[in-house]
Amino acid sequence: MNNVQHISERCSSTFLNIVQKNLGDRLKPQKATKKDELRTRLVEAAEALMIERGLSNLKARDVTQAAGCSLGSLYNAVEDLDELVIRVNSRTLQRLGETLKSAVVVDASAKEIMHALAAAYVSFALENTALWSAIFSHRMPKGVTYPDWHEAEYPVLIAEIIAPLAQLRPDLTPEQLRLRAQTVFASVHGVVQLAVHGRFVGVPLDLLASEVDALVDAMTRGLDHVETHRA
Repeated sequence: MNNVQHISERCSSTFLNIVQKNLGDRLKPQKATKKDELRTRLVEAAEALMIERGLSNLKARDVTQAAGCSLGSLYNAVEDLDELVIRVNSRTLQRLGETLKSAVVVDASAKEIMHALAAAYVSFALENTALWSAIFSHRMPKGVTYPDWHEAEYPVLIAEIIAPLAQLRPDLTPEQLRLRAQTVFASVHGVVQLAVHGRFVGVPLDLLASEVDALVDAMTRGLDHVETHRA
């Protein structure tokens, strides 16, 4: 095993192990209780309403009405509306992670994988705008933190970037690769977010995919230049 493979596997496995460890027990088949069934109905209702109206217009009474239960029942199944949103976001993150993982083609070059990941991210954001936006726009009340299990799910956003990045920059340590992967993700996400939300500097939606592709091309060429210069 060469150094690049060793580093990339260490980084990728670190992030994936966090997610798998967090999800492992929750994904084991278990007999659903009435509380579990009610929670699932509430989460599905909240998700549908978020798609229809957006996160900012989500109301507890509307969720319970759509789920076919009383307002008081909501607080027997979850702590509050924030927990419902967190659980919806958890489902969205899982779907996004699966989408990104599916975009990675075996035997593709590092550059091709980076382009494929960016294209998949753009498509997911455009096809699931309300749910995708909620991942980043939801805020807990002041002084309240997100549960550990939910924070441990966010590495899926950069997990698939680690391996191709390690091939492009084999000189980076695992920690440096993680940080660089966050920077690459933030660059693409920023362009997508500005475009989707129609900010004055955002690119037109019909040009978003091509502009993100050009951004990734510039970033990967820059990484290649750094490595060539070092060599």
